[in-house]
Amino acid sequence: MGSRKITIITIFGILAYAGAASAQLNQTAPKELEDVGVEEHLDTEIPLDTPFVDSNGEEITLGQLFDGTRPVLLTLNYSDCPMLCILQLNGLTDAMKLAPLELGSEYQVITISIDPLESPERAQLTKQKYLKLYGRPGGSEGWHFLTGREEDITKVAETVGFKYKYVPETKQFAHAAVAMVCTPEGRVSKYLYGIEYDPQTLRFSLLEAAQGKIGSTVDQFLLYCFHYDETSGRYGPAAYRIMQLGGVLTLVVLGSVLSFYWLRDSHKKKIESEEETS
Repeated sequence: MGSRKITIITIFGILAYAGAASAQLNQTAPKELEDVGVEEHLDTEIPLDTPFVDSNGEEITLGQLFDGTRPVLLTLNYSDCPMLCILQLNGLTDAMKLAPLELGSEYQVITISIDPLESPERAQLTKQKYLKLYGRPGGSEGWHFLTGREEDITKVAETVGFKYKYVPETKQFAHAAVAMVCTPEGRVSKYLYGIEYDPQTLRFSLLEAAQGKIGSTVDQFLLYCFHYDETSGRYGPAAYRIMQLGGVLTLVVLGSVLSFYWLRDSHKKKIESEEETS
């Protein structure tokens, strides 16, 4: 009985502590997270003239990576991030592996380091890690890891509403986990949040951003039948569109049946007419 009392008291103590901690978090955010987050800037044009250095040490501009055909997933991370960037890029890679779209030929990924001290060599190591995790051909030419100057990183981050800051005490960056889906021309189409990504949502987001320039006929048909739910952050069946397609399909079937009977009757009358003539 004594042991049971201790266990019950312990459980209530844990619950009370958790409740107090939760209340404290709801009242004030940690100092490190002040002014950190995402402010959505939908349809904003990415500053394509911004210069960066890729993981091969080559100087490029963002405009060289937006070809007007393939949509782009844009992330802001850094290689020495102790946890969040790893979780996010792992989750994104898992979704990319399951989505039936080919990295490189049908879409691209641009990962910009928010650490101005990160070297191209360090970015290359990170790139190789995720290409190995992706494990499908075409990734090398489709995923670009970029480094750059602080003012250029800040320029892109402010344009897409990505708010982050350096925390001197921990020598780390405080930031959110988000991927921006961009059109082939370089405009922000959608924001995907978190460290886990739904492959179907990723697929449809890229298809929508590409406006029919990638994907199969089946992909375009499925995209027509689904709509993006802002509340859940996923694509779900669009009842009205499905009803429309159901109505069209009914008309097609009915028309086919009526045509069959009409042709059969016409053929029958023709035979009867020939028999009467003979």
